[in-house]
Amino acid sequence: MLILFILEIIGTIAFAVSGALVGIQKKMDIFGVCVLGLTTAVGGGILRDLILNITPPDAFKNPAFAGTAVLVSIIMFIPSVRRLLAKTGRIYDSLLLVMDSIGLGLFTVAGVQAAYSSTAEVNIFLITFVGVLTGVGGGLMRDTFAGNTPYIFVKHFYACASIIGALVCALAWQYLGSVISMIAGASITVILRLLAARFRWELPKA
Repeated sequence: MLILFILEIIGTIAFAVSGALVGIQKKMDIFGVCVLGLTTAVGGGILRDLILNITPPDAFKNPAFAGTAVLVSIIMFIPSVRRLLAKTGRIYDSLLLVMDSIGLGLFTVAGVQAAYSSTAEVNIFLITFVGVLTGVGGGLMRDTFAGNTPYIFVKHFYACASIIGALVCALAWQYLGSVISMIAGASITVILRLLAARFRWELPKA
């Protein structure tokens, strides 16, 4: 499915940028930056495929995703790029937010599509769960490797945006078709995530 491949490549680039930026922020060497970029980009998809019993996971069968993630991470590590980011702290924060939000939205609906393709009967809970795991799994692994409290536990309405987007995509699938449902689900996830960051929407905390 060409549209799914395009969406996953865009999501891979977005998540690789966000992962590499975290590595740069932590002052890691180029290997560490590449590992965080790669983990963020393909981690959620690997978890998704393991749950759906797709072995080996697509990330290992198609090197395009891993290769793209590593290439993007190397580009982000280039000294001139890092110097530009260092001079513009606000741009750095905005870039991390936008790229992470785009990756979250695209991988959430990619997970929904994979679940629909791999299950014989419609199970909204399974489909939504797989979509959310695909969306947040890479970021969860990135933050764990970087020694940060994962976004999904502390950031403004992060996992909830993915849940709502995945649920909308899963419910609309049979009525609006795959393309419109994926666009709607991804758009809702990204918009909610950006609005939550802009207006500081947060869930109650202990």
